[in-house]
Amino acid sequence: MSSLVTKEAPDFTAQAVMADNSFAELKLSEYRGKYVVLFFYPLDFTFVCPSEIIAFDKALEKFKAKNAEVIGVSIDSHYTHLAWKNTPPDQGGIGQIKYPLVADLNKNIARDYGVLVDDSVALRGLFLIDKEGIIRHVLINDLGLGRNVDEALRMLEALQFTEEHGEVCPANWREGDDAIKPTAEGVAEYLAEHA
Repeated sequence: MSSLVTKEAPDFTAQAVMADNSFAELKLSEYRGKYVVLFFYPLDFTFVCPSEIIAFDKALEKFKAKNAEVIGVSIDSHYTHLAWKNTPPDQGGIGQIKYPLVADLNKNIARDYGVLVDDSVALRGLFLIDKEGIIRHVLINDLGLGRNVDEALRMLEALQFTEEHGEVCPANWREGDDAIKPTAEGVAEYLAEHA
């Protein structure tokens, strides 16, 4: 499988349940000018998925404060997405989350992003897309392994930092930490101070 990192995000137009529970066609390229956290999950009304979807919703204002939109995708219909939103979390639903869920019934979006497994469901793929529509970070987990929403936010912060300052972010970098000037001297200086 070839990586989509540094390539233009495959565009799509698909039915979605929007934050206000309306149905609308969502076109990814209309999000240009904003960062996008596009994530795939296997199925509505399953086990790990609601924990991730609700965790992204709880962190949504942090993403929006950084000019980022969150979009979820699964192979379910927009009708099933709405039914899941209308089911309370204590009954296996996700409640009134405030970001779109895209319907990928024909599985073409999951296929284009390389996360479709056994022509069945999507793996837990996460794609960080920059303001120009270029994929800058990809994480793909197996079906039973939930993602870390804080890590997705950290990667967004790292991307924005590198864009703004031209420096690179070392292992475990967090907003406010020292970065590295992308030169041999910059690396040596960073390592001398942080060894």
